[in-house]
Amino acid sequence: MNLDPGRVRQALARQPPRRLPPEDLRPAAVLVPLYNREGEDYVLFTRRTERLRHHRGEISFPGGRRELDDCDLVTTALRETREELGIAPDDVRILGRLDDFFSVYGYHVTPYVGFFPWPYSFQADPGEIAEIIEVPLARFRDPAIHRQEDWRHRGRVHPVDFYSVDHHEIWGLTAAILRQLLQRLGLAH
Repeated sequence: MNLDPGRVRQALARQPPRRLPPEDLRPAAVLVPLYNREGEDYVLFTRRTERLRHHRGEISFPGGRRELDDCDLVTTALRETREELGIAPDDVRILGRLDDFFSVYGYHVTPYVGFFPWPYSFQADPGEIAEIIEVPLARFRDPAIHRQEDWRHRGRVHPVDFYSVDHHEIWGLTAAILRQLLQRLGLAH
């Protein structure tokens, strides 16, 4: 599989992202980082350190809440990616965005999909990032690694996605964003 960035951009543009009203949630953004390594397409995740106050030990995309100096949410996603992984904003080509999501932690999250060159010298922030996880996109075509569970939150039942890849469990908001990307790219099982 070889995802041309132009085709990814077209696939994302075919279905305009669903924009949710901001409500009283804090704005945040994440970057879904894609790259091609030796002819194979990859998606990059991080595992957060255990000493963080929120999301400790969880696998996520780089991102976080919008700061006052951020002119827009794509700036937020790129700034957070630079802070967490050392990927320079000028090295990322934004290909589009996915639907807005509400997190159970009170954030209104906007995911952007971006492509960066490989090889890349990552500089993970040791205070935030315990591990950089690189997964070939083709791995997510295997239906055996995906499951969905019904979880109850605030009196309502919500489907929660899980992807088990090697010894990693990608779940929750990160898995929901990943699933939507796979669907938009025609890679979902």
